[in-house]
Amino acid sequence: MMQTTTDTILPLRLQDVSYQVGRMRLIKDMNLTLEAGPRTAIVGPNGAGKSLLLRLCHGLLKPTAGTISWQITDSREAGSAQAMVFQRPVMLRRSAAANVDYALKLRGMDRDERQERIDEMLGRAGLRRLAGQPARVLSFGEQQRLALARAWALRPQVLFMDEATASLDPAATHSVEEMIHAIHAEGTRIVLTTHDLGQARRLSDEVIFMHRGRMLEHAPTEKFFEAPENDLAQAFVKGELLWWKRRELDTEPRHQPRFRR
Repeated sequence: MMQTTTDTILPLRLQDVSYQVGRMRLIKDMNLTLEAGPRTAIVGPNGAGKSLLLRLCHGLLKPTAGTISWQITDSREAGSAQAMVFQRPVMLRRSAAANVDYALKLRGMDRDERQERIDEMLGRAGLRRLAGQPARVLSFGEQQRLALARAWALRPQVLFMDEATASLDPAATHSVEEMIHAIHAEGTRIVLTTHDLGQARRLSDEVIFMHRGRMLEHAPTEKFFEAPENDLAQAFVKGELLWWKRRELDTEPRHQPRFRR
């Protein structure tokens, strides 16, 4: 039988988290709590630290300062209750169906259950006809849907997605977004990064705005787009370049934003 968690791993708490490489602090003094329920979009210009933040939350990187904790203290159980999909999908050298099967087998699901789950997930991803095809010969959009199906098959409590549609055309983006809506509807907590502000509006309930490693705004999606409080967030929503605040942001301490409802 597949191993399952009995308790929610949320909330996720980051306390005074920084991440440094050499002398460069890439994530700076991050304080953040992610509760169960809403979908979170992390936005900001290139180099803001969005992808690094996801990797820290997912446990792929360890902070150089501060703490990251889930509600449950068993790190193995917390790890098995979450999944992550990357901008460039990681495909194993095997068929589409076998890619999903491998993830389920690692979680301890027996063979009959795996086959049923694989058929269900490939069907929901529109990939059932490609089940026997080598995953690495699928189109980029098909690979991204397969990566989502593989993560969805695990029934994660939390799903992190890093620019999951950045390289896709509008039709493929629509297919992936439909899957994300369905995954959220089944109770999975969605945390995603995106450079597409339209996508942030469509897929999130709250927005985190980052710039140069700092979280400068955390607000409900509607409030963020209608009336952001931070001056850099205001400029970003307008489509302006943010080079003009670079030195100030690097040298001046800033208070962590409070979540505004």
